[in-house]
Amino acid sequence: MQEKGSISIHSENIFPIIKKFLYSDHEVFLRELVSNAVDATQKIKSLGTLGEYEGDLGDLSIEIKIDKKKKTLHVIDKGIGMTGEEIKKYINQIAFSGATEFVEKYKEKGEGSGIIGHFGLGFYSAFMVADTVEIISLSREKDSKPAHWTCDGSTEFELKEGDKKERGTEIILHINDDSKEFLEEYRINEILTKYCKFLPIPIIFGETEETVKEGEGDDAKEKKVKKPKVINNTTPIWTKAPADLTDQEYKDFYKELYPFSEDPLFWIHLNVDYPFNLTGVLYFPKIKNDFDIQKNKIQLYSRQVFITDEVKDVVPEFLMLMHGVIDSPDIPLNVSRSYLQADSNVKKINNHITKKVADKLAELYKNDRKSFEEKWESIGLFVKYGMMSDDKFYDKAKKFCLLQSIEQDKYFTLDEYKESIAGNQTDKDGNVTILYASNPDKQHAYINSAQKKGYDVVLLDSPIDAHFINQLEQKLEKTNIKRVDADIVDKLIDKDEKAESVLSDDEKEKLKKIFEEAINNQSMTVAVEALSPDELPVSLTMPEFMRRMKDMQQTGGGMPFMGGMPDQYNLTVNANHKMASKILKAEKEEEQKNIAKQNYDLALLSQNMLNGKDLTDFINRSVEMMEK
Repeated sequence: MQEKGSISIHSENIFPIIKKFLYSDHEVFLRELVSNAVDATQKIKSLGTLGEYEGDLGDLSIEIKIDKKKKTLHVIDKGIGMTGEEIKKYINQIAFSGATEFVEKYKEKGEGSGIIGHFGLGFYSAFMVADTVEIISLSREKDSKPAHWTCDGSTEFELKEGDKKERGTEIILHINDDSKEFLEEYRINEILTKYCKFLPIPIIFGETEETVKEGEGDDAKEKKVKKPKVINNTTPIWTKAPADLTDQEYKDFYKELYPFSEDPLFWIHLNVDYPFNLTGVLYFPKIKNDFDIQKNKIQLYSRQVFITDEVKDVVPEFLMLMHGVIDSPDIPLNVSRSYLQADSNVKKINNHITKKVADKLAELYKNDRKSFEEKWESIGLFVKYGMMSDDKFYDKAKKFCLLQSIEQDKYFTLDEYKESIAGNQTDKDGNVTILYASNPDKQHAYINSAQKKGYDVVLLDSPIDAHFINQLEQKLEKTNIKRVDADIVDKLIDKDEKAESVLSDDEKEKLKKIFEEAINNQSMTVAVEALSPDELPVSLTMPEFMRRMKDMQQTGGGMPFMGGMPDQYNLTVNANHKMASKILKAEKEEEQKNIAKQNYDLALLSQNMLNGKDLTDFINRSVEMMEK
């Protein structure tokens, strides 16, 4: 066998483009070559199973080797092998249509990210890092001769008879000067661990040292021996049936994926074969309430080959905080496998994952509500985010979405809670009002006032709750939701009940002017209201709409212009508190203003809004008052 010729392609410009633009990250050449080796190995296994290969399959592992002196990297498999004719067919003829259009289109863009389809170009990624590539192969066909193919990255190749004795293929890359990093063991190990960690065929790279015992009894001696190092787990749990797995195995696999994470809350095992193929395991991690985006992302595989951890098109956005693995050969990828393409299967998979998550949460809630409630702090973020972003998920989740009562320290579903508070928290128009706190410590005085009226307050303190509340108001019939410090307690739920004032209208007007002059702050709207004598003398509130829009704007959403608007507060003076009468009875105007300012500062202090010079003046004034 001796032959020279030209690789059959439509344009001689194809090679520079392949070498420069086929993959944005050159390291993936190893993923492509190892994937090809796995395919070749899987084929010989299939032929053996079908009885179409009569020889001994033997050890089917794939080996990666580096020779620093020769500057070569070797990928060796014991798979199906190729004859010289097969090399000419599969390697020399780059099998894709529209090559000329491909060249012209991407020459201008200088980028291969938009290529759609499967062009069989994976092998040619080797030329991104190698000056010369050799293929040495022996086919599984009986009496076939070994073949040796060589190409220097031009369109010229040489094919001759080789001297390989064992079935399979060896790819030899003569690494170029710009790619010397791929002759370093640590770098190759890093790439293999990233892309090939769960391939179904053992991948050998380097050696590992093990301690073995020789001899028996007292004469036994320990000896250190070197063995080939297998870098992958060939049977990850998503390839097994859920019935064959224990909870501990799921947790162990989670630790394998994310070594420094706490145990997950629970998990969902995906296993679909129609109308698309999808396997995987998704974990619900413990999430801290700061909504910190997790570094550990969901990993996407195709037939156990790692593709990407950018899965926003496959996994619904509200589940992006989940961890785990999805494996599907049906997810369409461009030639570089780097970008997912818009496709009906992607949408179907997205919808399926949403349904599976909703069903799993409903099952957990139904089977063990107590355990579900204990996990709600972490689960709640997923549920609320999902309810806001997907109407179908909302319809399922409204049955297990929970509200936590601060006073009762108890969880309610939405329907349970509305029924629980309807008797005392329905306004004059028949609307049920849900009161909530986002910071119980800071809003303690307001919670206390509400509880004195027999009102219940729920805790809504996650970063997305401002958006969630907004959606709930739109979805729930005849329901208002207000933060407990959104207004004075008598106005939080308008029952058309008015308390009698001990002050006359003239006295109330006078008191209002004293406060306005004492505080001299345009952002404060002063009102004098008849409240219970037990209520605070001065209350500071921000209207629910304005505060909620500002909260939403801070976490993205709402009305953008609200973020730039100055804060506006309502300052309510309690006409029935003895402090109001004390101010009016004070003989000197300065004393009136001092008492008013002191009570105003106390209201600011309760909201953690008193600082700087105003705080110092307040302290000094307090000392002077105590000395009198």
